[in-house]
Amino acid sequence: MKNFLKTVASDESGATAIEYGLIAALIAVAAIVAMQGVGNELNTTFNKVSEQLSNANT
Repeated sequence: MKNFLKTVASDESGATAIEYGLIAALIAVAAIVAMQGVGNELNTTFNKVSEQLSNANT
């Protein structure tokens, strides 16, 4: 049992997969935050254009 625990404690093959998973999650969160900001700006721009077009008709 003691050798098994030493083997499990020194095995680092799973650590790399976890690190890649954490990096992928961080990139996904950053992308979501960036796209939300772009979406808000795009919504504001379309609202301004729509308002100017409405005012031009009247």
